[in-house]
Amino acid sequence: MDELMEILEEINPDVDYETEDRLIDGKVLDSFSIVTLVSEISDAFDIEISPKYLVPENFNSARAMWAMIQKIQQEE
Repeated sequence: MDELMEILEEINPDVDYETEDRLIDGKVLDSFSIVTLVSEISDAFDIEISPKYLVPENFNSARAMWAMIQKIQQEE
């Protein structure tokens, strides 16, 4: 989870990722940030984020992203 938090803070250091749960719905992250985030997560955790995971629910909070990462790792 620490590595994910570092990635998020590099993308936008002004956000409190510990508590924010509307990163997509609240337009905290824009489309460019999402593309960057998907790429960084894929590289950092050596996973492939398939299109079925590219839904707002998986990116609205750091906890949701972490759950998605763990699920993908279990599947691979």
